[in-house]
Amino acid sequence: MPKSRRDKKVSLTKTDRKGLSEKQQIIEEIQLCREKYDNVFLFTVQNMRNSKLKEIRTKWKNSRFFFGKNRVMQLGLKLVSDEDNPGKLAAGMDQLREQMVGQCGLLFTSETKETVLDWFDSYIVDEYARSGFRATQTVKLDAGPLEEFSHAIEPHLRSLGMPTKLDRGVVTLYKEYTVCEKNKVLTPEQARILKLLGKPMAKFKIIINCCYTAKEGFQVINSRDIESNKKSTTSSTGTKKQKAAVTAEEDTDDDEDDEDSEMELGNDDNVSSDEEI
Repeated sequence: MPKSRRDKKVSLTKTDRKGLSEKQQIIEEIQLCREKYDNVFLFTVQNMRNSKLKEIRTKWKNSRFFFGKNRVMQLGLKLVSDEDNPGKLAAGMDQLREQMVGQCGLLFTSETKETVLDWFDSYIVDEYARSGFRATQTVKLDAGPLEEFSHAIEPHLRSLGMPTKLDRGVVTLYKEYTVCEKNKVLTPEQARILKLLGKPMAKFKIIINCCYTAKEGFQVINSRDIESNKKSTTSSTGTKKQKAAVTAEEDTDDDEDDEDSEMELGNDDNVSSDEEI
């Protein structure tokens, strides 16, 4: 039987990397937004949820949000005109770029500073806690029927650690059960149970840390510890490099001929894609 022309093997090492082009596109878009909009705000997010960020983006249709890698956004905030005419504009943007440490984003808008601060101060949404979050209250369930649950979910509740059984087709707790205790870290199973019970413990909120306006220049609104964020970022980067070095040494002991390829893989681990919201 002749070999099919569709049966072709494609090596993953020959695929094109789109990271560089995407970063360049984000840089160009930020530069265009800097010229188009009057104000730019630097914000951080508590209890990140992509769905909530999309809702905010929909409500602020006349503005632009960027939430990507800090190095890429810092390059976007720098214009060629800043180098030719260094002054108030360049100095203010330099201060804004220095604040871009840790997980943060940019908001470009022509709305006034007061409008932006009032809207984001009032925007707080309850969300379900995830694993690793500290419980804000103690949740206990008394023994007895759980009529809010369908009989089909009983095996799933039992797999999460709940002492349940089916009593005449009704999900029933045969003894008292403590879902979580206050100020203790939630496990993945506890977080899932709280979501099934409809008990949100986290709050999604966007905090405006600083801004640069065309009228007032740079201004700090909600200060944060930049130095500690820099240290944590540096320590995490150092840990990744140490792990990559150990992996490279082990691979060298096994096969010295693959040294070049392993070093290339180690460099790829430090590259992450940027996402615009």
